[in-house]
Amino acid sequence: MNNRPDWLAHIILGLGVLLFVLPVWLVFAGSTQDPDAIARGALSPWLDPSGFGVYARVLSRGALGGQPVWHMLAISFAMALAIALGKIAISVTSAYAVVFFRFPFRRAAFWLIFITLMLPIEVRIIPTYAVMADFGLINSFTGLWVPLIASATATLLFRQVFTAIPDALVEAARMDGAGPLRFLRDIALPVSGANIAALFVILFVYGWNQYLWPLLVATDPHLDTIVIGIVKMIGVDSQTDWGAVMATTIIALLPPVIVVVAMQRWFVAGLTEGEK
Repeated sequence: MNNRPDWLAHIILGLGVLLFVLPVWLVFAGSTQDPDAIARGALSPWLDPSGFGVYARVLSRGALGGQPVWHMLAISFAMALAIALGKIAISVTSAYAVVFFRFPFRRAAFWLIFITLMLPIEVRIIPTYAVMADFGLINSFTGLWVPLIASATATLLFRQVFTAIPDALVEAARMDGAGPLRFLRDIALPVSGANIAALFVILFVYGWNQYLWPLLVATDPHLDTIVIGIVKMIGVDSQTDWGAVMATTIIALLPPVIVVVAMQRWFVAGLTEGEK
């Protein structure tokens, strides 16, 4: 067996790491430097140890009179968590109904769900906004996440998982007296556990990065997410505190990175099981 390392693969992987890490490092280094120097284009790739106080400043006070970064982080975290859990709950139950229940137009209902994949958020955003306005959910935390919890992709994923459950197992559970809710709790959910974990990571990052919908539905500064907050920090060139903007950007990267790293094993397992 040839145990020699594949240097070409290592070089390509190293270049890929540099491609992703270098911009993040420049932002991290720039967050510690003089904002006026950055505005002049004099961004240095080296850290300035005396500039780390900007992180405490933006966390507690924000920038340009905006919301404190800790508050925007809390809004973003709660919204991303609600979107991820809501999408999983609705997708699991809808896929479970399509696979295990027999009702008229069952297949048509699934295809109607699937067709929504062809409609981007930009096409649906005006009628969605009108619905939220009719329910009085504009400028509310509920309005930030409720319209985003339906997911045809997640429904399709769980449908594939549930259809792989052997009919013999379904019949055995029925003979043991297991009802639909017990079968869902004791068999269907444990079988799809790795897929749920992988989907949670993807949906959490999706919710964390939302920009267009929060921008439209929440004009109250107290509902600003971290992404909206970063955009608002960037004013005209003469007024932008680039150190605060870059520090906030680095802080905004941490929660999704922590989620991905913490759930990496289940994330990989869910993706590889989905390929079987």
